[in-house]
Amino acid sequence: MDIKARVVEIAKNAKKAAVSLARLPSDVKDRALSDMAEALISKTGLLMKENAKDLEKAAQIGLSAVMMDRLALNESTIEGIAKGLTEVACLPDPIGKVTSMWRRPNGLLVGRMRIPLGVIGIIYESRPNVTADAAALCLKSGNAVILRGGSEAINSNIAIAKILQSVLAKHAIPAGAIQVIPMIEREAVREMLQLEEYIDVIIPRGGEDLIRAVVSESKIPVIKHYKGVCHIFVDAGADFEMAVDICMNAKTQRPGVCNAMETLLVHQDIAGEFLPLVARHLKKAGVVLRGCDRTRRILADIEQAKEADWYQEYLDLILSVRVVDDLDEAVAHIEKYGSLHTESVITNNYQNAQRFLNEVNSSTVLVNASTRFSDGFELGLGAEIGISTTKLHAFGPMGLEELTTTKFIIYGNGQVRT
Repeated sequence: MDIKARVVEIAKNAKKAAVSLARLPSDVKDRALSDMAEALISKTGLLMKENAKDLEKAAQIGLSAVMMDRLALNESTIEGIAKGLTEVACLPDPIGKVTSMWRRPNGLLVGRMRIPLGVIGIIYESRPNVTADAAALCLKSGNAVILRGGSEAINSNIAIAKILQSVLAKHAIPAGAIQVIPMIEREAVREMLQLEEYIDVIIPRGGEDLIRAVVSESKIPVIKHYKGVCHIFVDAGADFEMAVDICMNAKTQRPGVCNAMETLLVHQDIAGEFLPLVARHLKKAGVVLRGCDRTRRILADIEQAKEADWYQEYLDLILSVRVVDDLDEAVAHIEKYGSLHTESVITNNYQNAQRFLNEVNSSTVLVNASTRFSDGFELGLGAEIGISTTKLHAFGPMGLEELTTTKFIIYGNGQVRT
């Protein structure tokens, strides 16, 4: 069977499975998810063996350290993946939930009920955990999922999918509910993106180049974010110890992820004292600093920031730093250079905190906390299927409810329109 025929077959199976999934009782879905978590733990050795094949090949082709980190599985990460499935199982089932109800003057009772989107296609790089996270969220929300990971993780993704599919069979859930496209050829992605008859939405996860390529080729609606240019603004009067801790976490804990801080904005009133303090910690962690002219008058040994740096998602131990006059200038900078992903303000001023929350229109806005919390699991969604910065139809980390839509339900007692 050629690539096109195989991809079409997978899509047809998913479309058929989606009908059954939409009617699947919550307790069946929850038991299946719990069993999947146990199955992944029990197959830790197998998963690490398959992942080792991917890691070996990735090293041979010179995959970056950041991507290698995303690719690697070990006992701890597998436990984390399993925990994510268990968390999803414990969440309320959104399907069938009536979100609102109102009475019309003619007596009709009108409401909205949550229903699945249908078939969801996920295209992603590295990160084998996405295979399990996406499968869990789609199953719980009554959607069939077609997973197409990167070639660098093919062995890991297939191994995870086989484990999950074995559990589906035990619960009499259609095999088409969770499928991985097993081909690494790019043609498989191109064919997948044409199947608007079978696939309802595409969610790409990966670098900006991947996402833009998906958007340009897809006939199917795409939920996406291109990049995460995340900011932290340290306000006048901020607690320095807190600010340093948050900045270090946001930049250095995992610099290669989309919710890592890429630009630090500092109020001019504290820049002379705060910048040397935070720079000392950042440099010790290996962070390369690139600053504006005002920043370099305080930190003379750092690199000059260019205009392009303010737009840059480094995904590395590099940080742009700018001194701003006040909150207004910080908000204006974020509006101009940001990517609608995640921004945080460090402040002890309640009014400024509220202004930041109200005036910054990114998908996640925090006060006195690290940008690294812009994550479905951390926000209590159990896991996330991606982060949207497009506002339609979701905005921010996407959990169960973002994988549903609503239909109108209407109760009457004989009304006819006049």
